[in-house]
Amino acid sequence: MTKQITITTEYFRQYRQKLGFTNQTDIKKFFGAKDITPTVDLNYIKLLNKRLCNIIDKINDVIVDEVKINEIDLFKKENIDHAFEIIKNSNLLSILNNQGRRPEQVYYSWMRGFVLSKYFLKALGLIFEVDTSNIDLIGDDDLRNIETFKRTPKADLEIKLAGKEKVRIEMQTGFTGINDIKQHKVLEAKRVFRDMGLPTLAIHFDLYNGQVAFIKLDEIKDDNVNWITRQQMEGQTVFNIDQNYFVWKITEIPIPYKEIIFD
Repeated sequence: MTKQITITTEYFRQYRQKLGFTNQTDIKKFFGAKDITPTVDLNYIKLLNKRLCNIIDKINDVIVDEVKINEIDLFKKENIDHAFEIIKNSNLLSILNNQGRRPEQVYYSWMRGFVLSKYFLKALGLIFEVDTSNIDLIGDDDLRNIETFKRTPKADLEIKLAGKEKVRIEMQTGFTGINDIKQHKVLEAKRVFRDMGLPTLAIHFDLYNGQVAFIKLDEIKDDNVNWITRQQMEGQTVFNIDQNYFVWKITEIPIPYKEIIFD
């Protein structure tokens, strides 16, 4: 007959202590290898940076002359090479993570949006008839901060129009032909308008099709038929951008803001 043994939680604690762990979280990390930070593949990132350069080159070749960047090599050096060195030297690469993706992929996804936002500043100057020197998206100090790489509903920039009128700008870039706005960006725009009286305009660059949409986020109704559930985004609620919102072909001169008709 087998002797009955009572196994207590105190035994569990002593056992883990013998293994060298006094903290339950630490032993879970140990067994799951969650405490091992994967080495960032700098050769992979080098190829990703080269792809960013290729993207800029291709867009610059087809975009209208009024928006084209003349000193394209200098632009790439400042906004790809220089930005990467800041991020790398700030030791941020290894802690970039999102939904289990490799840090290199998180870096590339963020940098792609960052670089293209910088690229289209000249277009924003034409659209809003302002000097681009007064428009700044993200500076060197921001690139050293991990919080910059986390998703946030805050609009990217604020532009002062003719007179004293101001508008917040939310810049987006799309690369697959699926063009959505996340619900939290709309909610944030409505909060800003309610609390501060500032409208928020989303400018969505659909680079898959070469077109740009303009949407007043704070005016989107809760019962708008374009609200959908996007299964590819873990079932998130998003505002699908209707084709009617796209009014600028990037191969043509941008439409001035004051001439855009918003329904």
